[in-house]
Amino acid sequence: MVEVGVNVPNATVILIEGAERFGLAQLHQLRGRVIRSTHQSYCFALPESFGETTRERMKAFVNAKNGFELAEYDLALRGAGELAGGRQWGVSDIAMEALKNIKLVEAARTEAANLVAADPDLHRHPALLRRARTADTEMHLE
Repeated sequence: MVEVGVNVPNATVILIEGAERFGLAQLHQLRGRVIRSTHQSYCFALPESFGETTRERMKAFVNAKNGFELAEYDLALRGAGELAGGRQWGVSDIAMEALKNIKLVEAARTEAANLVAADPDLHRHPALLRRARTADTEMHLE
């Protein structure tokens, strides 16, 4: 049972082997599969390695109040990866570092929405149009 949205009402125990291989948000999603009923539930996350990083991550998994808190911790620990590249975690590039600034992200989203509303075909923004046409990766940041 690993898919988001799976609901097994009578499930009260989940055992996650190799827990260090999952992101903290993924672990949180898996744990959520068994806490939907009124019965007492248990989540056992069993890592296969016991290094300092794994211990820190498992401690965060146990102590975090919600998924957002876990995602923030994961971002701080593993880094953000690349915005449009294949590397999804690790040392951040400048664009991904900027995503940590929520006000900057909100301002950029507003500006992008205004730009597209005023020029949906990007005729007044040829450099942006060229970049959009050559992008080989679809990005969705919501």
